[in-house]
Amino acid sequence: MSADSKRASEASKRSTFRENVESLAWAIGLMLIVRVFLLQAFRIPSESMRDTLLVGDFLFVTKFDYGPKIPFTHLRLPGLRKPRPGDIIVFQYPVDPSQDFIKRCVATGGQTVEIRHKEVWVDGVKRDEPFALHTQWSEEPAAMSPRDNRAPDKIPPEHLFMMGDNRENSADSRYWSYLPMDLVKGRALFIYFSTASQHWWDMPFFIRWSRLFKILH
Repeated sequence: MSADSKRASEASKRSTFRENVESLAWAIGLMLIVRVFLLQAFRIPSESMRDTLLVGDFLFVTKFDYGPKIPFTHLRLPGLRKPRPGDIIVFQYPVDPSQDFIKRCVATGGQTVEIRHKEVWVDGVKRDEPFALHTQWSEEPAAMSPRDNRAPDKIPPEHLFMMGDNRENSADSRYWSYLPMDLVKGRALFIYFSTASQHWWDMPFFIRWSRLFKILH
């Protein structure tokens, strides 16, 4: 091979390598943009939202509705709308922001929430909650737990009152108070995969086919 041919071959290899690196960099950059500003995947780790969400459900969370937060700041870009009662929301756990939680919004800033014998009332109106699951009908003493009864309480501006659908098995606003909007990540959109297996090697044998692509509401 002549010197010119050898140089041309090396230049071609360098060009191909550079193109591959640039393509990979663009793909990673696009993935990060989508994750930070548009969609994020989330896996259900507990039974607090049963039967709406089951352990082993994998879902997408849209950040576009409420406006995505700019990383490492408390600034949020404009969104399509504010959170509404009934929305299923992923957020940073107020007690430990390194953890992500998922619950249903029961009331928003300015509304008054009350719990009477397990029934939720907002602004004096009893809520129809077909999604609520009760596994224990006996009430806990009011002095021991706020689980079943709560005096009327007005939610501060820019805060939400969150509850799990599995009402007797959920650590939510009844215990740790209001959720600041600053900790909200996004609204749960749909389930893209679901498995009853806890091990990756046998997941394909335990797929819950009926839950795939289920819209959440």
